[in-house]
Amino acid sequence: MSNASFRARIRQSIGDKTLQTALDNNSERRLRGKALAFDSIPDWREKRQHAHRIRADVIERLPEYLDRFVVNAQANGIIVHMAKDSKEAIEIAVRISNLGSRKPLVAKSKSMVSEEIGLNHALEKEGIRVVETDLGEYIVQLRHERPSHIITPAVHLKKEQVAQLFHEKLGIPYSEDIPTLTATARKVLREVFLTADIGVSGVNFGVVESGGICIVTNEGNGRMVTTLPKTHIALMGMERLVPNLNDLALMLSLLPRSATGQKITVYTQLIHKPLPGQTRHLIILDNGRNKVRNSPLKESLYCIRCGACLNACPVFRELSGHAYIGRDKTIAPYPGPIGSVISPGLFGKNYFHLAQASSLCGACKDACPVDIDLPKLLTRVRAGYVGEDSGNKKEGGEGLFWTTKLFLKTFTRLATRPRLFALSQKLASLGTHLLSPRSEWVHLPVFTGWGFSKDLPRFAGKTFRDKYRKSGIVNREFMPQTPPAEKPANLQTFQPFDLIDQFTSELTALSGNVSQTSSPTQAIIDCLIPKGIKKIYLQPNVLDETLLRRSGIDFTHEPDPSLTVGVTKAWAGLADTGSVLAADEELHGSLLPEIHIAVLKSGDIFPSLLDAIEMTKGKNAVFITGPSRTADIEMTLTIGVHGPREIHVFVDDSNSG
Repeated sequence: MSNASFRARIRQSIGDKTLQTALDNNSERRLRGKALAFDSIPDWREKRQHAHRIRADVIERLPEYLDRFVVNAQANGIIVHMAKDSKEAIEIAVRISNLGSRKPLVAKSKSMVSEEIGLNHALEKEGIRVVETDLGEYIVQLRHERPSHIITPAVHLKKEQVAQLFHEKLGIPYSEDIPTLTATARKVLREVFLTADIGVSGVNFGVVESGGICIVTNEGNGRMVTTLPKTHIALMGMERLVPNLNDLALMLSLLPRSATGQKITVYTQLIHKPLPGQTRHLIILDNGRNKVRNSPLKESLYCIRCGACLNACPVFRELSGHAYIGRDKTIAPYPGPIGSVISPGLFGKNYFHLAQASSLCGACKDACPVDIDLPKLLTRVRAGYVGEDSGNKKEGGEGLFWTTKLFLKTFTRLATRPRLFALSQKLASLGTHLLSPRSEWVHLPVFTGWGFSKDLPRFAGKTFRDKYRKSGIVNREFMPQTPPAEKPANLQTFQPFDLIDQFTSELTALSGNVSQTSSPTQAIIDCLIPKGIKKIYLQPNVLDETLLRRSGIDFTHEPDPSLTVGVTKAWAGLADTGSVLAADEELHGSLLPEIHIAVLKSGDIFPSLLDAIEMTKGKNAVFITGPSRTADIEMTLTIGVHGPREIHVFVDDSNSG
């Protein structure tokens, strides 16, 4: 691909009014939501630095951590596969998916690693049907496109385009009503979930000490594909590790706030073992990561894939991910600032020029929840430092005109020699108007490429040295620095005095319902009867079954997807997020029904995730925070996707004293 092709794609994106509107809406809402979410953790700067240190330690000691993680995961019953590249990863996935003469149906949750290796296309070549189940991913799959954003795959589309797509592909009447479009996807994909042979997911984090994997989603599709099919395949980049559950809790306090502006995602799964009758596979991918780890781009492996740098980047906010194309015109699997570093690091020269699509303003570094110095990494890619050591420097300046490269090389030679630099300043000041024309006067695309939007700076009339010498100042004492302002003495720290009230407030804000009662069974009966509900799914040993039958409420302990209500026990509640912790395998009670009812002991409410996360060690567990939701169409929040539209928590205070 020529440089002109990349520039042509950029101009095409900038000139697309529909795309610009969609991108503006995404950026504004994401940034506003992120700011509000971080307000609830005043010490987020300290947490950010702590997270940076954790990620740095993991990457520095990656072989050691990886060996321990694999041993612990295998001890849990997970079958672990190591793949050195995309070819090996695909061969492993195809081998697992081989069911003989019958071609399987694969239900797939969102996974950036699968995009990186082209898994869908590879499986489809083998005659295997793959269905994306994340709403945004499902939309772009129907359009035969790649995702345009790490977090919001269909961010480049407006509701009118989705409406026309569903009308043509799914045969529904044309409707621009976003809840209607979401309900249509729910109906179509429900059958996929219930009949899929294989579920495929990504992995947000692998926990070294427990051998577990963590997956975060909002729609509920992640829980579906990891729990319902008899075979689950998880794909994980080898760098996505945290040492222990406490470190995971820290990452989970930063990731959703940075990604979607939430304190915690609706479903935060901790998976440690296969379910009865299930086989669980984990494919751990290198695919160039070890090469990057031993290069000046090592810090890019700290990334936790939140997408915050994309939302903050003024360049990405004008282009979308589809403008980040390689020399061969393929769309980079990772776009934006982080993608402009990772893509060249993993895939080489095909994507070197993407680092030029950056203003180096630093917004990406400010937005990063693990404080990756992206401007520094982008300049390293520009300079060609992408080899496995700093001495293995390739030719830099991909994407620049040869005249611009010559100018920069000349400037480097002058700027690194003080006397030559002083002389060049004097000579340059004589021709300031000639060498620094304003863009409104003349464009210089042929010579520099800057004239489209940027001006070369004017040279000063006199150099700094000349001004300093003529000032008569021989020495100048440094002014004493003003000490940083002390934190006000009356600044209140986060001290929840009533965990039940705080839990209620948080969950209610997320469209959940909380009732405090000394008799959960009777309170639930009083809730069900006015709704006309006669039969429910009931997790054993949760309610008084005799009282239920006496009240005319039938129940079953066996899975039944047709039931409207499921009742489960909550192991714990989180006051600061309104979350409940439950067994992940209770899918038929907590995810498949339209209404999920959870029974929670008042004494089991904890202040935060950090206080309760050890309860998940060795277990398949899920933190549930409100009803399922999505904002994949025009960033419009819609309640009820693949999971419940309602969640009711009955807090049992009968033993509270």
